[in-house]
Amino acid sequence: MKEFSIIDTFFKQQSHQRKDVLLGIGDDAALTLVPAGQALVTTTDTLIAGVHFLPDAEPRTIARKAVAVNLSDLAAMGAEPAWLSLSISLPAADEAWLGAFSAGIAEMTQFYSIQLIGGDTVQGPLAVTITAQGFVPPEQALLRSKGKPGDFIYVTGTLGDAGLGLDLLLNKTTVRNPEHAQFALNRLHNPTPRLLVGTSLRRLANACIDLSDGLISDIRHILQASNCGAMINLDKLPLSLAMRESVEPQRAVNYALSAGDDYELLFTVSDEQKGKLEIAMANTNVCFTCIGQLNGMGNKLEFRLNNNVIDYQSTGYQHF
Repeated sequence: MKEFSIIDTFFKQQSHQRKDVLLGIGDDAALTLVPAGQALVTTTDTLIAGVHFLPDAEPRTIARKAVAVNLSDLAAMGAEPAWLSLSISLPAADEAWLGAFSAGIAEMTQFYSIQLIGGDTVQGPLAVTITAQGFVPPEQALLRSKGKPGDFIYVTGTLGDAGLGLDLLLNKTTVRNPEHAQFALNRLHNPTPRLLVGTSLRRLANACIDLSDGLISDIRHILQASNCGAMINLDKLPLSLAMRESVEPQRAVNYALSAGDDYELLFTVSDEQKGKLEIAMANTNVCFTCIGQLNGMGNKLEFRLNNNVIDYQSTGYQHF
């Protein structure tokens, strides 16, 4: 198949359609309308075979995750998603692979009411790049740089499950309970972008980031941008039943702190906003946990276990 027949067959008509798209796939560029009083939020992520997913991974799973990790970035900014662009490099025009991949893209656009509006298709090593765009009122955008000493640090969901799933996939560990193994693999392959949480945190959270490279690595971005330090309580880290019943406690903490691909939100809230936070989060049906507090010890990250400060040397995922 040629490039444009691939686009016409697998992508042009598959996506959810939005009224704010004046012109989508098929021309040199898309034409879209940004609502009055809204800022446009744009993010891009690339997934490469052999780096972010195994070369023989299911194409539908690759597509769903590629969209989800971008939507997670929008969630961390408090944005509502609107549009996607897709650039894909393919070794060959495999129609069965493209059919399953485009079905995964279509599922995500339908579920999140977003539209695929353009992109590019080339021949080369397997790689998928998604650009996602959404809207947020300018004064309500969540940033990494607004954290303040005294803020409480929260995370959504549970931590480390995707890391456990990756080790299972790579045969680096085993889990006796097959249900726990499936849970961890699902967390790796199908992350859930916390979009409703993100919009609920507008006006409440001071700083926010999504956890893609591991808690230790990602919280340092907030500390640097906000010029704060932090104390993390290791005994407060939220661990799933699958994690707690599958690995020993120290290893579970290592997964929670250092493994990537959780795509949960980490955010900070002042003491004055804690009551409103409880109300707002109750409407999201997403669990959240206070794991520590920001302080004025410039960029210093410390850990406490059973009220004792401990030394912890592990780091999160590093791209280079």
